[in-house]
Amino acid sequence: MLQRSAAWAVVVWLSAYATVCQAQDLPDSQNLNELWKHLSEKVPAMKTMGGRQFWGDVQFFQGWKIQQNVISQHYRLLDPSDQRHASGTLEECRQKLAEIREARKLPPMQGRAVILIHGIIRSSKSFEKMRLACLKEGWITIPFDYPSTQKTIPENARFLEQVIKSLEGVDEIDLVVHSMGGLVVRSWVDQQEEVDPRVRRMVMLGVPNRGADMADRFRSNLLFKVVYGPAGQQLVTELNGDFISSLPTPPFPFGVVAGGRDTLKGFNPLIRGDDDGTVSVSSTRLPGAADFVLLPVLHSFMMNDPQSISHTLRFLKTGKFRESGESQPIPEVEAAAAP
Repeated sequence: MLQRSAAWAVVVWLSAYATVCQAQDLPDSQNLNELWKHLSEKVPAMKTMGGRQFWGDVQFFQGWKIQQNVISQHYRLLDPSDQRHASGTLEECRQKLAEIREARKLPPMQGRAVILIHGIIRSSKSFEKMRLACLKEGWITIPFDYPSTQKTIPENARFLEQVIKSLEGVDEIDLVVHSMGGLVVRSWVDQQEEVDPRVRRMVMLGVPNRGADMADRFRSNLLFKVVYGPAGQQLVTELNGDFISSLPTPPFPFGVVAGGRDTLKGFNPLIRGDDDGTVSVSSTRLPGAADFVLLPVLHSFMMNDPQSISHTLRFLKTGKFRESGESQPIPEVEAAAAP
């Protein structure tokens, strides 16, 4: 009875947490393209009202984004301050961006870019401190948004593909991913005949590389299905589904950051072994990783934790998490271990 009560408490917490995360993510509108175009013509630069769970990035240039709405299928052009400058077809948004580039003399992109990829029910805003840290390093920083609760993981990977293809002039690309964002990258890799050679390194923060116990426990719960959508059903462990186990290991160097207490039991009693409150440490350990580090941080705060940021920047620069230069690679033999 106690365990059942605890399980329902977690369901309620997950729902409340998702509600808070999505409170800023209501769609701007679900009207037809003609209305969007009319509004954008009347008010060329209009602040968006959120709706991040209903939009996926398809193009990036110097902080400007073109996004597609997953309901109406129309597109919008946003500036770095989330002001909308155009709405309509993809071609119309691209034409408007070209005009803005010319009028404002925006220089071509060049050098190194870092793509920040959030987890389920979150948005790029959850990476704000990491974004600022990457900007201080002089890197082009791309806060990638995708409709995590509206589409499957492979469908969201196709949004990532479009953004990567749009990065003309960029020489190197690094990836920093949180939670399900890491599975989006692995799904993107699975869809490629040849992975873009510009991709250099990746840091995984609390990624359920072998599935999530919490998804196993609540996948049949109606509230969980509604809140977390089709992607939530794909987060089950290898024991209860074959989606995650079919995803390839990234062919480029990557490091894994896990959150936990470094004890036999973690922050959440409903998860087996050590955990960060949402994902078990063992699930994060993807065989083939160049380095691994365990930090005393909760899952939801990992992206903006000072230690996480410090370790992430160091790995992107050196391929190692620790100042000493020592590493703890995850051997391939762990592929057969239980999650």
